[in-house]
Parts: sequence; structure tokens; C-alpha cells
Amino acid sequence: MVDLKGQYEGIKETVNTSIQEVLDTNAYINGPYVKDFQNALESYLGVKHVIPCANGTDALQIAMMGLDLQPGDEVITADFTFAATVEVIALLKLTPVLVDVAPDTFNIDPKAIEKAITSKTKAIVPVHLFGQAANMEAILEIAKKHNLYVIEDNAQGIGGNYTFKNGEKKKTGNLGHIASTSFFPSKNLGCYGDGGAIFTNDDALAHTIRGIVNHGMYERYHHDVVGVNSRLDSIQAAVLLAKLPKLDSYNNARRNAARKYNTAFAGIDAINTPVTHTSCTGICDSCDCHVFHQYTLKVTGVDRDALVQHLNKHNIPCGVYYPIPLHSQKAYVDDRYNEADFPVTNQLVKEVISLPMHTELDDEQIDFITKTVIEFVTK
Repeated sequence: MVDLKGQYEGIKETVNTSIQEVLDTNAYINGPYVKDFQNALESYLGVKHVIPCANGTDALQIAMMGLDLQPGDEVITADFTFAATVEVIALLKLTPVLVDVAPDTFNIDPKAIEKAITSKTKAIVPVHLFGQAANMEAILEIAKKHNLYVIEDNAQGIGGNYTFKNGEKKKTGNLGHIASTSFFPSKNLGCYGDGGAIFTNDDALAHTIRGIVNHGMYERYHHDVVGVNSRLDSIQAAVLLAKLPKLDSYNNARRNAARKYNTAFAGIDAINTPVTHTSCTGICDSCDCHVFHQYTLKVTGVDRDALVQHLNKHNIPCGVYYPIPLHSQKAYVDDRYNEADFPVTNQLVKEVISLPMHTELDDEQIDFITKTVIEFVTK
């Protein structure tokens, strides 16, 4: 699914030199590479504050801690996403409110958000699923109307852009009150272990979060807030600093692969290729709204699970993201949920399949993958 070895070959010298420097200086925690990466990412995103941390799940939890959300406060998020998004809500004793997603982009449905808001609602967590920004203009309008926080889960969308109706363009992660991301190795910007970060333009909030990530300390052994131990180590920062200047080219390579996939699948009735939510009708050369963390198809009229087996038989990696809705997961089952409120999610879990997507995909691989898929769905 992801060719990390091939990507490493292109940055091998820089990465090796940087890691060796960390080893030589022994600055493993909060060393110069962490600060340099933080500054570089702030410039890239156009955001005032990047606070690195240990992983993406921590980043989302710390963002909520920084907002001082209280037990029982309701947080609305998508039913169709990875469990980490709802996991941190539950860990903080907040009340997760899961809502359905849009059938085309798979992102959280603003109409479902509005319907779910109560007097206890305090925040919305839109997930930029598979690399495409949620409908942030509509979500921000809803949040302003109801005085809610917007916490972007940007774990899959880093490097993507969102264009507002007035033509203004901003990076994902710089759209809400606060955002989180993951640097897990398979992400578009991934390190060689675990890593994450929180983004915000709010000075006071950034100050609070800097304390939270370091045991609540601003001065050694002075614990001013309740905190955690969540820091990005210098070796991971060195890897990320080597990769960041290449992020746009990495994302363009993914878009190029997606265009080739789309061309190959055009006209196949059983296959629905990814849809972008902007004015683009497809994936044009100038489209930058989708970074294709995953290339996810919907297949209709065929057995999706049998397709998975067919691809596995031909040694083609694939993934089902996600096979079970969050509202049906044992840990998050709740009598508040009605199956009738999740028609899109309940259908998607039966139809979606993700194909290999990474910066090193070549034409021969794409040709083999697409022909193998088409062979199955048209037989």
C-alpha cells in the first residue's frame, strides 16, 4: 500500500546525515531539529503555532484538553472514520455524537451536524478523510452560529488546500480553531516512528498546549496545568524536516497516480472513483484540494470482499477503510443512535476499497492493478 523504502532512497543522504547528527549531539528530546521542523511547518501551513507531540492521537486529545472541554460536553464527529477520532473524546469523558457523512466525498455532512446540535454541544471535529478537506465553509458557519469550537482532524489531509467561495485559499490544519495531525510512517508526511502535532493561531491556546504536552510545565518542576508526556523526538523531527520540502511534490505524485487510476476506471459501471468537493469535476492538473492519502473506490453490484480476495490472490495490497461504522463498534455502541440516521455510512462500509497509493507508483504497477480490478468487476 505504501512504498516507504522507495521514498527513502530519494532522501537517503539527507536523512542519514541528519540522524547521525542527532546521535552525535545526543539532543534526543526537544533538540534543534524539533524546533527547526516546528518553524518550517509553521511557515508551510501559514499558521502561527505548531506544537509537536508524540503521535496523532495525542495531538487530538491535547487539542481538546487545551480547549478545557468538560465531562459531559458533546463533541460531534463523523461516524465513518478511524476510531482515534472518537477514542479521545471518550477518554476525556466527553460525549461523542456520531453523525453521517456525505455520499460523494465521505466527509462529515454539515446538515447532519446541524441536526445533532444540542445545548450540550461544545465542538465539531471534521475529519479530512482520505486526504480531502471536509466542507469547512459550511462547518465554520455552523460553528459560528452556535458558538462552537472547530477541531480539525488533519491526520490524513496535510498539504491539502481549501478554497472558500470568495476565492481565499488556506491549508488544511489552518481552518478551524485548532487542528491535529499524525506523522505515522504511512501518512503523506510521515516519520520513521510515531509523531504528531497541534496547530493553532490562538496565542493563549498555544501557550496552554505547550504546557500540556510537557507534564503541565512551563518551568522545570513547576506544574501549572494538568498535562501529559507527549513530545516529538529529535530523530523523527530530523526525518520530517528532510521530507517537508518535498511534501508538495509527494502530493502531486499521488494526484498524478489518482488521475491515471481514474482514466483506467472511466466507463466501468461498477466502479465509482473519488469525487472532489470543489468546482473541479474530476482531478485536473491544477486541482490541489485532495492529497490522496488513500485512493478509495466504491464498488456497486459486485462482492467487495471477494474483490479483496481476488487482489490478494494477485499479490496486490488493498485495504477496507472502514469495515465497521463507529456507532456499531462495541466500545462506542450507544442507545442514542438510530440506524436510520446513518444510511450513507452503513452503505459505504459494504462498498469501499482502497488501492495502493504512494509517491513511488509507476505506470506498470497502476496498469497491473487496474486491469486486475476491472477483470473482476466485469466478469
